[in-house]
Amino acid sequence: MPEVRIEIGGRSFEVACQEGEEHFLHSAAAMLGVEADVLIGQMGRLPESRMLLMAGLMLADKTAGFEDQLREALARAEAAEAALAEAQANPTRVEVPVIPSIVTETFAEIAAQTEALADRIGELTA
Repeated sequence: MPEVRIEIGGRSFEVACQEGEEHFLHSAAAMLGVEADVLIGQMGRLPESRMLLMAGLMLADKTAGFEDQLREALARAEAAEAALAEAQANPTRVEVPVIPSIVTETFAEIAAQTEALADRIGELTA
């Protein structure tokens, strides 16, 4: 079992871990170290056990907040998936409005007048 030296709050510790998990230990120690540094900056030097306890509690509080956010995000994702499944099961009918007959009649009239003008122009130039 490898022994790893970590530093938290300016203090070094020898910690054993499973083979291949050293990088996880260093990562966790770095997170704990950040919280310990905040405490030391606010309160000055603390007894080792108090510093580690407070830093651990601060990390636990952050973790609880992240877990709450994760639960909310999962609930929103489930609701969105349910809404999508409902929309796919019952597609919305979209109706395209029919063009009023007055519009088509007006276009036909304009086209007829345009053809008549084209014929007259053709007669004058011929």
